Amino acid sequence: MSFDLHALRAAIHAHGVVARVVVAAVEGSTPREVGAAMLVWDGGQSGTIGGGTLEFEAASRAFCAPRLSRIALGPSLGQCCGGAVTILSEVFDSVEEITGEVYARGPGEMPFGVKKALAEARAQGTVEPMLLGEWMIEPVAPARRPLWVWGAGHVGRAIVGTLAPLPDFAITWVDTGAERFPDALPEGVDILYDAAPETLMRYAPENAEHLIVTFSHTLDLALCHGALLRGFASAGLIGSKTKWARFRSRLRDLGHSDAQISRICCPIGQPELGKHPQAIAVGVAARLISRSGTEENVRGCTG
Repeated sequence: MSFDLHALRAAIHAHGVVARVVVAAVEGSTPREVGAAMLVWDGGQSGTIGGGTLEFEAASRAFCAPRLSRIALGPSLGQCCGGAVTILSEVFDSVEEITGEVYARGPGEMPFGVKKALAEARAQGTVEPMLLGEWMIEPVAPARRPLWVWGAGHVGRAIVGTLAPLPDFAITWVDTGAERFPDALPEGVDILYDAAPETLMRYAPENAEHLIVTFSHTLDLALCHGALLRGFASAGLIGSKTKWARFRSRLRDLGHSDAQISRICCPIGQPELGKHPQAIAVGVAARLISRSGTEENVRGCTG
């Protein structure tokens, strides 16, 4: 379990002041492990520390609870787990103080025991969430992979719906107008729209991963051209082998080399799963999740 800095930053941006409640320590049988966390704001919350009465009480008192609270699940809450949890409640209005790969905090000067634990954890290359005295140590989740999904039709919706709950991706969803997107957007997904979406390619980071699934072959080609000019970590295009053969020829005419063009995967997903939007989404998700970052896998990440 890691401190999800991206989710906290997004929640603060959307809701202002946000409380974060994390399971700091456990004894006996408990519904969640150390490091499980939820975010709470006025009128809503995300994440879970196990549900039930424990979560309800922790959420309702998130902004006014003591920093550390030990809760016996059986006697005080009537839950059948029988264990006890120590809950850490913190309120954030910014995340500027959270830097580096580990977030350690507590009252006063950092104790020697905490310094020793951090040194040992870093030497081993792993940091586990733990409570030492009143000091909490948590690894900070690595930056999310920027994923740009171009197209909000049936396939685009299936892909975004499948990938949005995963903590690995920062999704930007692009189409021609606001009316193209569903009324209820998945949490944490940013949308962009323009009558000429290909003009937005310049805003994508050069390490972005792209999935091009629009309603228009003309737009698909413009986006492939723009991605090749911009640079990317990976790119996938929905379509048949016939479509891709035509696109390869047209991209050559636009000045791209075969080596550059071959970095775009077409078709996306795993064709043996079928053409249903959800089947395409499952295949795409599997490829993206399994990508290790090598050039070979980058080429095969989406198709």
